[in-house]
Amino acid sequence: MQALPPPTPQIKAQGQPRAARRLCALPAMARSCALLSWALLALFALLGAAGGGPANCIPIVSRREWGALASECSANLRRPVRYVVVSHTAGSTCDNPASCRRQVQNVQHYHVRTLHWCDVGYNFLIGEDGLVYEGRGWNTVGAHSGPTWNPLSLGISFMGNYMNRVPPARAIRAAQSLLACGVALGVLRPNYEVKGHRDVQPTLSPGDQLYEIIQKWPHYRA
Repeated sequence: MQALPPPTPQIKAQGQPRAARRLCALPAMARSCALLSWALLALFALLGAAGGGPANCIPIVSRREWGALASECSANLRRPVRYVVVSHTAGSTCDNPASCRRQVQNVQHYHVRTLHWCDVGYNFLIGEDGLVYEGRGWNTVGAHSGPTWNPLSLGISFMGNYMNRVPPARAIRAAQSLLACGVALGVLRPNYEVKGHRDVQPTLSPGDQLYEIIQKWPHYRA
């Protein structure tokens, strides 16, 4: 069976130009526009939230766009959130939108169908393609750092195993831009604290190499 192309992403922060929307409405242009939209998402991810305001937030690949199962979670985070916990999935990496879309689906299927959680555990996931993928999002309590920390923090997980290798620079920039966006939206406190997964639970996550990187971030606190 021939694989279907990913759905055309809607770039949340910027939107498509009016002329582009008219062109993409033509059936003959649909596949090309899908590929173009993914490319635009990657471009905006590389640029980051340059202006620091909500209108300049990094685009996020929505749950609909990556084909998420419906969430059954109901607990809401108390905002603004003080903590961010950075982890890695310790599984396969992905370096393009198609493979990252499959990998987010794999993570969610494991959490929901094997662990019987109400949804994928993380609030957001970062791909090596330089894109941010919506998990439980800004508002919902995650399942990433145990019962003490889950209600107090956003969980951001890099897709891959970073014990012996570092994520590409575009993935690091995507995560940092996401956090800047959280502050701009009022979801994160301006003085939020970043912690590694191993700072709050007995685990090797987020991997030695990624942990060394986040320790240099200005908001990191052990």
